[in-house]
Amino acid sequence: MASIELRIFTEPQQGATYDDLLRVAQTAENLGYGAFFRSDHYLAMNSDGLPGPTDAWITLAGIARETKTIRLGTLVTSATFRYPGPLAISVAQVDAMSGGRVDFGLGAGWFEEEHSAYGIPFPPLGERFDKLEESLAVITGLWETPVGETFSYDGKHFPIVDSPALPKPAQSPRPPILIGGGGKKRTPALAAKYADEFNIPFASLEATGTQFDRVRAAAAQTGRELVYSSALVLCCGKSEEEIARRAAAIGRDVSELRENGAAGSPAELVDRIGRYGELGASRVYLQVLDLADLDHLELVASEVMPQL
Repeated sequence: MASIELRIFTEPQQGATYDDLLRVAQTAENLGYGAFFRSDHYLAMNSDGLPGPTDAWITLAGIARETKTIRLGTLVTSATFRYPGPLAISVAQVDAMSGGRVDFGLGAGWFEEEHSAYGIPFPPLGERFDKLEESLAVITGLWETPVGETFSYDGKHFPIVDSPALPKPAQSPRPPILIGGGGKKRTPALAAKYADEFNIPFASLEATGTQFDRVRAAAAQTGRELVYSSALVLCCGKSEEEIARRAAAIGRDVSELRENGAAGSPAELVDRIGRYGELGASRVYLQVLDLADLDHLELVASEVMPQL
């Protein structure tokens, strides 16, 4: 089995300040994690979400200036939140601010309540996928247009006319693009055309293997090689008592976490993550829900990471 990179994935809409996130990102960098990622949501799920949401790309811009080596990204930005032209500018700027450390995750959007809570249109699923596909075409087109040339795109939703296609990201021709999800047809096709990495979050081994195979088949038709990754909720402890304490802190049941997440002793995590590795995952995003528990990150870095 090839080595597996561990990345930290946070859900700030559940209640986190910029300073909370910066602390986690700097700790993750110091401990040798490959990346710090965050969700892109505006509404908490099953919690009060205090003090309220933070903007994904403003957060990552700040963290970009206060870290040096760790990669930064979204799992995933919702294409419904931002027009693709301005989004291409924002992400290119954060890439430049970080010295070329951005991974760009983009999805169709799914959480209707957050759209209505903040006045964001939420079209039907088919139209959301159409807009995602156009957004990917526009953003990659803008980034990959040579300096001095212009970019035009005859889109139904986002037509572009003679754009100078500036600024360029620091990474050339563009930051790596991550696409994820369990869709059977359009998701694999979009990943095969545009993505550098395909992620399936919070899925069983069986569902993960099936979806990786779908994406591999689609990628084979376009002649592209992708990185494959998984996301799992983290709950690790040296003792059953510590595992139970960490599960209680995030309002989850230990047995459910053992079945569906990366939970248990360090040895259990090595085994669990290794099973995803056998399916082809070379990265695993560990969803950290208690952002105050930095010892949790340290435990995994010292006792799990070296064995992967």
